[in-house]
Amino acid sequence: MSHRNAPLTETGRLRLARCVVDDGWPVRRAAERFQVSHTTAARWATRYRDLGTAGMGDRSSRPHRQPRRTPDEVEEQVLRLRREHRIGPLRLAVRCGIAPSTAHRILTRHGMPPLTALDRATGQPVRRYERARPGELVHIDVKKLGRIPDGGGHKALGRAEGRRNRTGTGWAYLHTALDDHTRLAYTEDLPDETAATCAGFLTRATTWFAERGITIERVLTDNAWAYSKNTWRQTCTDLGISPRWTKPWRPQTNGKVERFHRTLLDEWAYPRPYTSDSERQAAFTDWLDWYNYHRPHTGIAGHTPASRVTNLTKQHT
Repeated sequence: MSHRNAPLTETGRLRLARCVVDDGWPVRRAAERFQVSHTTAARWATRYRDLGTAGMGDRSSRPHRQPRRTPDEVEEQVLRLRREHRIGPLRLAVRCGIAPSTAHRILTRHGMPPLTALDRATGQPVRRYERARPGELVHIDVKKLGRIPDGGGHKALGRAEGRRNRTGTGWAYLHTALDDHTRLAYTEDLPDETAATCAGFLTRATTWFAERGITIERVLTDNAWAYSKNTWRQTCTDLGISPRWTKPWRPQTNGKVERFHRTLLDEWAYPRPYTSDSERQAAFTDWLDWYNYHRPHTGIAGHTPASRVTNLTKQHT
């Protein structure tokens, strides 16, 4: 591929060469006409004379011989260790006695994808998907989060005092419904994750999405006890929703809501020490509004979730 400052495209090279070879122009005259050096004009004329039109394309700048290239047996060792242990360039370099940059070049040369693009369990490239329209699939999951005792936990008071201040405050069960296409999220802090609680959450989530013009068609959950009961199935039937479940031991299938929960912990639950659970909960409404309406989402090219909802009213500014 020609670089951005190249004076000649393949078409320009062909015109120059034909002026010299077919029309009999002197090389210097052709070089002056096409504003290139004498050497460049002579090169393209020679290639056209020897190879015809096919010789006008770019050639690789790689040298014919590379005496300092990593030996084949070392490259094979790097690739084998990558396949067997799924480790990165730094650890590969230590095991194989080469520089990390060399290990990285070997992986790149052989088309090995980065570790972030591989499934941890199988080592196969991750198959990423996105539903075509809002509501076609909604991911649902529950995240358990320890409640904060009045006065603060270990993040506010230090570990020793935080342990003394624990009085059996229990767990917060954060139930989340996240739309696959838009990444719009609805979350509630509930006291448990029983079948009745999960079914009630689905009913309220369906109403919340409907108010934003999204009709839920399918829901995807893991195989937790609450989602396998008749209460959940009957609620889905009553709401006109088709339930789906992930394969056992495959949380990656529900990865969008899993990733949302990680973002929730990083940006709301843990970024600063709270002195009580009520203080943390008070901050959640504003954070969720910011996530849905203002936060650029890297999974959807920097757009906000709300911007992908068709005809969404009450856009926040």
